[in-house]
Order: sequence, then C-alpha cells, then structure tokens
Amino acid sequence: MTTIAVVKKNGYTAIAADTLTKWGTGKESAAYIANNNKIVAAGDTFIGASGSATFKTIMHDYFARAKTKARFGSTLEIFRTWQAFHEVLKNEYFLVTTSDKDDSLESSRFDVLLANPHGIFGVGAHRTVQEYVKFYAIGSGTDVALGAMYGVYDDPKRSAEDVARFAIEAAAEFDDATGLPVMSHSIKLKRR
Repeated sequence: MTTIAVVKKNGYTAIAADTLTKWGTGKESAAYIANNNKIVAAGDTFIGASGSATFKTIMHDYFARAKTKARFGSTLEIFRTWQAFHEVLKNEYFLVTTSDKDDSLESSRFDVLLANPHGIFGVGAHRTVQEYVKFYAIGSGTDVALGAMYGVYDDPKRSAEDVARFAIEAAAEFDDATGLPVMSHSIKLKRR
C-alpha cells in the first residue's frame, strides 16, 4: 500500500509520500527499489496515487505525452482531465473495469491527491474531485496521517511541507504498509 498527504498552509501547498511497495506479504523498501518515488509531476502539479504500483508508471507515461491536455486549476478542470485519462486507462492501459453491482459509475481503481499552485485536491476512484482547505491523506496509513496533521497543523513553526512529511513519518511508525524515506514537494500558491 502507501500513504500520501497534502497540505495547504501559509501560501504554500505540499505533497508527501512514503516509498514502500508491498506485494502481498512481501515488502520492497527504498533500499531495494530504485524507482520508489510515488509522486508524479504533471507540469506544475504533483500527483500521488494510492493503489497498484503500476498506476505510478501509467501516470508518468500518460502525463508526459505531448498530446495530453491535462489541466489542474480547478475541480472542474481536474474532473475533465480525469475523465479523459479514464478513457485512456481503459483503451490503452487495459484497465479492468468490472464493477461492483452497487457502483453507480465505472471505477478507475485508484485514488490520488494533487498539490499545485492552485491548491490541494483529491480524485476518488469514481472520479469524484474534492478541493481541500487544510490537509488530507489517502492510503493505508490515512488515519494516522490525518491525526498527525491535525495535531501539528496550527504550529506556526511548521511549514506545509513539514506537516505533510510529519504525517508520512507518523504513518510509517504505526502502519506496516508505509515505509521511509519520505519524498515531498512544496509549491507556492498563486494568488486568486
């Protein structure tokens, strides 16, 4: 699994992720895997995914294409970008789209968090897009990461990136599917 956190604070956004990969009961730590960074850059947007490790490679490939018109400035732009991405996931990356009979929409099979100069956002497996005001986390260490961020967010000495990194460090301490080191990025917010 994984743990990813995003934070918006004092004119900056930040994203942080752990570097552990798990396959069943096996663990592949950063000490053994060279491509352990779970954060993908798409222009000035950083994206972290929770789900199969293959989605990281797919996002690297898709968002690097010259013909991809990805826009991440608002929830509607992100939704439209993810709709186009979902179509490509099915047709070119062979996403298995079999859904639960109670699903209203076809699932993309993974969740992501985004940080960019416009804010912090999340996209759910069914392409629900949320904009977060302070912070959020996804993955196996979500509960620990959220609690850690809640506890330190108002500390004036901590930057957005400090809070995000602390969340991943806390998750790595208590969640067996989250591992160090932490990878992170900080982005200056644009004025609206």
